[in-house]
Amino acid sequence: MADIRLLHESELNLVLELCNQNMEYDSLTETLLREKLYDDPDFDNELTLIYLENNKPVGFMNGVIRNIRGGKTGFIKLMVVDKTWRRKGIARKMYQALEKKFKRQNVSKVRVYDVPFNYLMPGIDPRYTAALSFVESLGFKRFGDTANMIVSLSGQDFNTEAQEKKLVKENIIISRAGYDDAEDMLTFIDENFALWRPEVENMYNSIPVSLHIARYNGIIKAFSGHNGNNFGTGWFGPMGTHPDLRGKGIGSILLKRCLQDIKDWGLELSVIPWVGPIRFYSHYVNAVVDRVFWRYEKNL
Repeated sequence: MADIRLLHESELNLVLELCNQNMEYDSLTETLLREKLYDDPDFDNELTLIYLENNKPVGFMNGVIRNIRGGKTGFIKLMVVDKTWRRKGIARKMYQALEKKFKRQNVSKVRVYDVPFNYLMPGIDPRYTAALSFVESLGFKRFGDTANMIVSLSGQDFNTEAQEKKLVKENIIISRAGYDDAEDMLTFIDENFALWRPEVENMYNSIPVSLHIARYNGIIKAFSGHNGNNFGTGWFGPMGTHPDLRGKGIGSILLKRCLQDIKDWGLELSVIPWVGPIRFYSHYVNAVVDRVFWRYEKNL
């Protein structure tokens, strides 16, 4: 007998197994799945659905709502249906239930996967062709694409000492952020890159802090970090530089400092997700495009 209901936390391992058996291009751990769900500051169990057939989970869908630039956007953050149960309307029924909840909360549009600051994928990997067909059948429109790059950490020298010494002459000091920098750092983020605040806050949970900063005349003007999303997997970013200091090579220094951290952890690869400047990462650290993602949106 079919049943759609809210997920119980005690069923998390069943969902984990469902994901790992049916998402062939991705792999989750319990820690990572908990981060995507319960560690999201906007987590709402009312938007977390499980589909059961004869008490066996065969479908799962998680939604989240973000207040972005004065409006509410709903997101499908995770969705999966057992391969043997596809084309039976299971995903459609779960989505229709979510969409009703979105509408009741005055959500104006829905996107798929590209949830700012806490996401597994920044869009749909088109190799998940069934997912593309599904969202298009619901009226979602493709509005763009993005990519993840990877960096091989072995055999690369990420030392930036010589470059940093030159910047000292211009009163630009680069260092690892400390807990005493947190107030200044978060003020800088709120003023310039507000959507990234949760990821930056997460970086203070790493030991050492997985955040590097540049100060000009004592004032924070640039940063880069890692381990703010998908904890422990080698994800780089975000990074940003105030317009005052762009063009001085600061970004490449901050990038290399983060990659050295990840290398020191014993990881062989780093992921640079949701990439804008592909040429920048290719030039400075030999990053290559690893996966592409299509982005979809539906107006409600």
